[in-house]
Amino acid sequence: MIRRRDFIMLLGSAAAWPLAARAQQRQRVRRIGVLMAFDENDPLAKPRVSAFTEALAGLGWIDGRNVRMDFRWPGPDINRIRALAQELVGLKPDIILASSAPGTAAVQRETRTIPIVFAYLTDPVASGIVTRLDRPSGNVTGFATYEASLAGKWLELLSEIAPGLKRAAIMFNPDIGVASLYVPSFETAARSLKITSIPALVRSDPEIETAILSLGREPAGGLVVLANAFTNVHRAQIISAAARNNVPAVYPNSPYARDGGLLSYGVDRVDLFRRAASYVDRILRGEKPGDLPVQFPTKFEMVVNRKTATALGPYPLRFCCAPTR
Repeated sequence: MIRRRDFIMLLGSAAAWPLAARAQQRQRVRRIGVLMAFDENDPLAKPRVSAFTEALAGLGWIDGRNVRMDFRWPGPDINRIRALAQELVGLKPDIILASSAPGTAAVQRETRTIPIVFAYLTDPVASGIVTRLDRPSGNVTGFATYEASLAGKWLELLSEIAPGLKRAAIMFNPDIGVASLYVPSFETAARSLKITSIPALVRSDPEIETAILSLGREPAGGLVVLANAFTNVHRAQIISAAARNNVPAVYPNSPYARDGGLLSYGVDRVDLFRRAASYVDRILRGEKPGDLPVQFPTKFEMVVNRKTATALGPYPLRFCCAPTR
């Protein structure tokens, strides 16, 4: 026969056990792998990482307290991207954040079970990353950047800032990402504007120099630079070569213009990293990535570098006086 005191102790233990179990569950440290499309010291990386970690903290996930973040920094080297994707998957994280198309594809090749959120990616359906935008299925979802049609918009902006434009090159590394998806829109706009379109496929520093030098040898040449892990890493060289050869250029995001490029128009990528935290939070709390629709940008920005615009003397400066952010 159970004595009254023993019965009360057993009852108390039974009541306490769920509380202890819940407390232990709350204290579990979740693991987040992060594959960045940058070198670790690239100044573009810091604001994006900060936006992501601060947004996560606002949702209750504190690095070093209830989450551990494992960062890998392959830069644009496709072999390092694949190697570090494999390394991250081997750590068996609860979720992986990938910041580019090559990174997302590399992680997806390594796992079909660990949830993956991409922070920016051009046309994830055409890239083969997801089958549908509304219900991606599988283990991948995230935030897309541009529609490929934006390439035509970039060329239109270039033709406005450089009237009389006769030739325009579209620059990207064809071995990284899906930048080639932009080419049809670029070529369509070029035909409409009666501009000769030139593919500037670059894989090395010398090829960048050669492509921009050829545009500058004759008047009325211009350049559209696509968002690409390779062009991001080499943006200082591209900006410098365009300035030396007096080639007006349009770039896909604001750091190019802030670093001396003439004009940028594109997605606020820092905001995409901030928004990606919301999907990481939802998945860590039990939702499935395949049930979360791919989302598109809500914030775009145009930035003009007044100093560079002034230096391009032959071109009108109507963009020079536009608001700059």
